[in-house]
Amino acid sequence: MRNWRAVAGLLAVSACAFAADSSDVALKAMRDELQHSRGLDSVNLDKPYFISYTIEDGDSFAASASLGGLTGTSSSRFRVPRIQVRVGSYQFDNTNYVGSGGDFGSHFPFESSYMVLRRYLWLATDQAYKSAVEAMARKRAALKNMSAGEPIPDFAHADPVTVLDPIHDETLDQADWTARVRSLSAIFAEFPQVLGSNVEVQAVKNIRYLVDSEGTEVRTGGDVLYVLVNAIGQAPDGMHVRSAAGFYTRDFQHFVGEAELAREVRRVAENVVALGRAPVGETYNGPVLFEGAAAAQLLAELLGRNLVLTRKPVNEPGRPNLVPTSELEGRQSARVLPEWVDVVDDPTLKEWRGRPLFGNTRVDMEGVVSKPLTLVEKGILKNFLLTRQPAGSYTASNGRAQLPGAFGANRASISNLIVTAAETVPVADLKKQLVEICRARNQAYGILVRKLDFPSTAPVDELRRLMAANARDGSGGSHPVSVPILIYKVDKDGHEELIRGVRFRDLNVRSLRDIRAAGDDVNIFNYLENGAPMALIGAGSYAAEASVVAPSLLVDDLEVRKLDDELPKLPIVPSPVADGRRER
Repeated sequence: MRNWRAVAGLLAVSACAFAADSSDVALKAMRDELQHSRGLDSVNLDKPYFISYTIEDGDSFAASASLGGLTGTSSSRFRVPRIQVRVGSYQFDNTNYVGSGGDFGSHFPFESSYMVLRRYLWLATDQAYKSAVEAMARKRAALKNMSAGEPIPDFAHADPVTVLDPIHDETLDQADWTARVRSLSAIFAEFPQVLGSNVEVQAVKNIRYLVDSEGTEVRTGGDVLYVLVNAIGQAPDGMHVRSAAGFYTRDFQHFVGEAELAREVRRVAENVVALGRAPVGETYNGPVLFEGAAAAQLLAELLGRNLVLTRKPVNEPGRPNLVPTSELEGRQSARVLPEWVDVVDDPTLKEWRGRPLFGNTRVDMEGVVSKPLTLVEKGILKNFLLTRQPAGSYTASNGRAQLPGAFGANRASISNLIVTAAETVPVADLKKQLVEICRARNQAYGILVRKLDFPSTAPVDELRRLMAANARDGSGGSHPVSVPILIYKVDKDGHEELIRGVRFRDLNVRSLRDIRAAGDDVNIFNYLENGAPMALIGAGSYAAEASVVAPSLLVDDLEVRKLDDELPKLPIVPSPVADGRRER
């Protein structure tokens, strides 16, 4: 998969193309300086056993608009290096320690001058080596005062690969996209109940170079283009309500049509208006139907993230080790889903049943070839997403390093997570089952969810309040689950009523064992994973393209609670859009 760095949070593409000779110059400089760095073996200190150079090279552009007016544009050139030096051995090195890490890459030269690149790589390697030696000494000192179990390796060996893709000169029409977001944003002017709205396009053209001392050489190119639509309103009691939509592609020439984009913008606005009129939900315990995209969002957040193992680093004695862990850690060979559900992560797929997927990749950011991987078979957990950092009993990578991590390691992430059910029912029957369960249990209504806030478009302070609320009622403040945006009460006659202002309590990966039924539909959810809580948009400096394919799901028993937020006051003066006196 291709990762890219968010430059000032706004990514896109300029018309600048990458020439073949510049690619050759960059690779030649990296190869030659890697050979030159072998001189570090002569130093009378810890010897380097692994060195890698990574460069993310690209151009970006973005445009945003509100109510038909352009609110900003940006375009920039970026070249982000990452230099890693490991001293010691695969068994024990300077990483996996709270004092290790650092990317050792800033102010990298934009021009592909061979000698300029060589000089930069030389100085960055020197800095990374000195830091690695210092971290190694501190790590040894910390371990002298700690009791440790059976040691596991700090790094996994990988077979060298060579992947040198041709770089295409596909460009983006910036003027056309700027006009398009202005036109789309103007639709919100028809909805005076919407207090704030925004439509933005972001894109990036990126080349990743990777050269390491094991012999791996990688040059891969990737385009990413996406459109985000956001809107917020306010209910009569002051509660803020919001809705959003996102569209993603890796092909500039094939994107969602203008008419479909306009329909989705209008749907977002209509959702905000409807939420503003909806009643506040009540505390509820019972069956919940996750229909359509909500099911894929649920699995992305609960299952996809918990399939990543995190290794706790060596810490200084007496200090707490607060690195979060997977809820599935230690549960290999245990049932985590119904016995009729399988889960495969397949980065080789470009489409699913004729519909494009977003998470296709050939090689991960550590130079390991990414292959299909069975994660859950007949409900039983079989594997995890792994990088070259050993964790638990796993000592080899399966090519899932998609994000930079902490303490000198990288972080795993899903690519194309394919969830299939051997036993399905028509989607309409799921709602009937929901109603039947409520009747059998003498409940007045059931709950249906059609959209979750994942990746979250919420303000940061809203996330803090959600975490605090979870902590107060003991439902896991450090692992909050996204709030439902489109959530409905379904009475015994099947009538739906939209509600607002609720959150889930004690919804976690263990809840997936209580999936009662799956629909015969196929829902594809594309998004950018950045590792932040609820994948909060704009919170991460890197992002990884991901897709989840899943059917609608009926979960037997969940708890929904009212949000405890303090409500803001309504604006004193009505919106100027409401009186219809907009300038033409």
